Amino acid sequence: MKAYRMLLLLPIMVFVTSCATSNDLSSAGQMDYDKTKKMVVDILKTDDGKKAIQDVMTSDAMKEKLVMDQKVVADTIQSTLTSDKAVDFWKKTFSDPKFAQTVAKNMKNENKAILKELMNDPQYRTMMVQVFNEPEIQKQMTDALKSKEYRQHLQDVITETLNSPLYKAKIQELLLKAAEQASKKSS
Repeated sequence: MKAYRMLLLLPIMVFVTSCATSNDLSSAGQMDYDKTKKMVVDILKTDDGKKAIQDVMTSDAMKEKLVMDQKVVADTIQSTLTSDKAVDFWKKTFSDPKFAQTVAKNMKNENKAILKELMNDPQYRTMMVQVFNEPEIQKQMTDALKSKEYRQHLQDVITETLNSPLYKAKIQELLLKAAEQASKKSS
């Protein structure tokens, strides 16, 4: 009979206990916003929280959702770069020699590739010829070539070339060939 009473008391105890814990859960569910926010922020600051965020951000599905419309991006960049504030910013930034040097070094290979590609473009070459055929450009080039500094530079280059042992050997070889040909023609 004791076992029978115990068996009857067991469901009653479970019912009473579950009612007590459900009240505790409902009061825990009503935790205020600030405590919840603080708890979430604390979780995100942990190494596990940071790793979870990284995993989410590196997933392919998330990357696809983060990709923006190219037209919107292009329009935004164009309006940002061409605004009056942006023009002032870039003028001020490029006036710093270190910044300008760094940008030039980083863009050197790209600029070289663009110029090589343009040199193979017939339309670009035609435009370049037209530019060099303009009288004003020709006058400026002639003035530059007639300048004292350019003449001095040219003289230094010629002197340096003539003093070069490789050039002297080549000249000697050419003179010997010319002498041989002259002697063959005369005989």
